[in-house]
Amino acid sequence: MISNPQPALDRFADTVAQWQRQSGRHGLPWQGSRDPYRIWLSEIMLQQTQVSTVIGYYERFLQRFPTVQALAQATQDEVMPYWAGLGYYARARNLHRCAIEVCSRWHGVFPPDAGDIMQLPGIGRSTAAAIAAFAYGKRSPIMDGNVKRVFTRYFGIFGDPAARATENVLWETAQAVLDAAPPGLDMTAYTQGLMDLGSGLCGRGKPDCGACPLASRCYARLESRQAELPAPKKKKQSEQRQCAMLILQRGDSILLEQRPSPGIWGGLWSLPQYDDADSLRAACSGMGVAALHENKMAGLQHVFSHFKLHIEPWHVVASIQAVAEPGAGQAWIKVNELAATALPAPVRKILAGVFS
Repeated sequence: MISNPQPALDRFADTVAQWQRQSGRHGLPWQGSRDPYRIWLSEIMLQQTQVSTVIGYYERFLQRFPTVQALAQATQDEVMPYWAGLGYYARARNLHRCAIEVCSRWHGVFPPDAGDIMQLPGIGRSTAAAIAAFAYGKRSPIMDGNVKRVFTRYFGIFGDPAARATENVLWETAQAVLDAAPPGLDMTAYTQGLMDLGSGLCGRGKPDCGACPLASRCYARLESRQAELPAPKKKKQSEQRQCAMLILQRGDSILLEQRPSPGIWGGLWSLPQYDDADSLRAACSGMGVAALHENKMAGLQHVFSHFKLHIEPWHVVASIQAVAEPGAGQAWIKVNELAATALPAPVRKILAGVFS
């Protein structure tokens, strides 16, 4: 339901675009480019990740894979170290699959139509529209989490933004805004402007309505209902899980295993993981480990989107002769090679506590 009776559709898009040119974010590494590969890479990295974190990853990734062809020609194992630490690793796997499909199906050039872009692996409706807008100037509406906040407040759209009915209203409103916008609308400035407003002035906390270019007709400001929009999500109790991780050291190497894909940390190298310390010791015994040193380290908690994982690390130093050869999917990795190995962030933190 839209509660704002006078939303001024015809001025909304141009107002946002003008504000962005004057006051929005400029100078980010991916801005100013019409290269759909660079735009796509930035959009995928920015999902669930802050700009400040993405910048370094983005620049390192492009140094290694400067074109979509270079990415497509690489193996997944070559790609994962450049994503390790960004989280949500399905994004990296889909990124690699998408590059291969762009090269095989589209001759190495991203299609200009948002509908075609959306058919590529790992690209949703809003991301496809952003790529089409930034790379090709297409009038395609976007609707990510930040933009939902702008639209729900300005137009007075109530209901859970993740619910299908509310999402339909948001997308219909976004399309109506573009239909009412002037023919010469700067789609790059408008699309970036929505992102900038949602992540800045119209943030989750107390919005800076005094600096907002949309304030004069914003429903939430006029009705003092900023805190109610967007409608808050129902809080779910996070599931708690526990595990023990084995840091098995043999000389100057430790045992790692590659996580299955798909799955949590899929494609990355991690420490062998067990349900508890007893299972860990049983596994060591099965490998013929004669511990020269065993140490239970301080525990670590890692938060995933749907659960919290409590990790109990055990550092076991074994004699070189006593350890069996690694099993399938396992390998001995030298400690001085860990920096170049694709490790999940909590595993890297655990190992840094041992070998730094």
